[in-house]
Amino acid sequence: MKLQVIRAFLICTAMLFAASLHAALTIEITEGIEGALPIAVVPFGQDGSQLPVDVSAIVADDLKRSGRFAPLPEHDLIARPTRASQVNFRDWRLLGVDNLIIGKISATGPDRYDVHFQLFDVLRSQTLIGFSFQPTGSQLRRVAHQISDLIYKELTGERGAFNTRIAYVAVTGTGDQRRYALQVADSDGHDPKTIRSSSQPIMSPAWSPDAEQISFVSFENKRAEIYVQEIGTGKDTRVASFKGINGAPAWSPDGKYLAVTLSRDGNPEIYRLRRSDGSLTRLTFHPAIDTEPVWAPDGRSIVFTSDRGGGPQLYRMAATGGTPKRVTFEGKYNASGDFSPDGKRLTLVHRAGDGSYQIAALDTETALLRVLSDGRLDESPSFAPNGGMVIYATSAGTRGVLAAVSVDGRVKQRLRLQEGDVREPVWSPYLR
Repeated sequence: MKLQVIRAFLICTAMLFAASLHAALTIEITEGIEGALPIAVVPFGQDGSQLPVDVSAIVADDLKRSGRFAPLPEHDLIARPTRASQVNFRDWRLLGVDNLIIGKISATGPDRYDVHFQLFDVLRSQTLIGFSFQPTGSQLRRVAHQISDLIYKELTGERGAFNTRIAYVAVTGTGDQRRYALQVADSDGHDPKTIRSSSQPIMSPAWSPDAEQISFVSFENKRAEIYVQEIGTGKDTRVASFKGINGAPAWSPDGKYLAVTLSRDGNPEIYRLRRSDGSLTRLTFHPAIDTEPVWAPDGRSIVFTSDRGGGPQLYRMAATGGTPKRVTFEGKYNASGDFSPDGKRLTLVHRAGDGSYQIAALDTETALLRVLSDGRLDESPSFAPNGGMVIYATSAGTRGVLAAVSVDGRVKQRLRLQEGDVREPVWSPYLR
């Protein structure tokens, strides 16, 4: 039984399926907020230069993907202004548009551009914000996401998370030709890059607080080992290769430690690993299986999954160790916790009464549990850095896909590769 639980906690996430390693994830909004705000994103003016991406289209897609905005279809635009003096607010009010976005992109040198945009309140005939950027061609997609974040913050009062990334694991081929890949893509699934590829399983990716490194578990040496890899350079460091299980790495908020699951003393326990010198501090002491640690945003406590109560539940202890306290009580299975950035919620995998495994959110103050997803086998939840969405792995038919749901359960998305399956998503912190 213990071996089965270990496999459920640590190994089942390696059961990935065939996937294209280079295709972008396609996002489908399966459920949005009724009464999303009408907004018009006018195609940005250009000086004739051929651009590698359509900045205004990315902005429109970002806003639509949030579920909170309903961009006007391009064929319904009554005009295409690129300057404030060209905007006729009366015409846009007749279309029922609340806000208007215009912009212009000009080449300023070889592979250098000036991108300017403005956001208007149509009802009040006012400019809300306007910014300029000077990117290279390769930076245009990121600038588009930055524009979306600025617009989202101005109109909702909440920080956007479009200019962030996601990491996930994919596999291609079958049998002896199977290849596992750890990939990083923009939050909208575009521009995917493989940062690690192996013929052996890769699992449990976790972002460093500065979003410049990823820790993960690799079986490249025919056994589970924990690595940390720099995304920009590809340089990697093996940080845990003890006898038995080396799994479930999680970064402390200050980046100085990793919480990990090790069975070096014969039983899966939670340890704190200091990054500077590799020294270990054992945090749990129990014959049960303790795994899947995650740090609270303030760094003072750790939540982990344990079957010490007879079935998998979440427990919380001080980051220095001590007596854990159980935090989940509803249902017989609650696992794979992840904190919201403000520490007020935990997302987790909850087994429903019908035996399905779904994503839920737990209020850390009231202990109220709210089920967010409706799949049969949903897993690996991860909060967006603004706390507004949760990304997770699920299935569509016989294929594994990624999905995202808002913390209120009202906005739902599905992300899939053109072919194959993906698993174990994790949302990055804000890029610096």
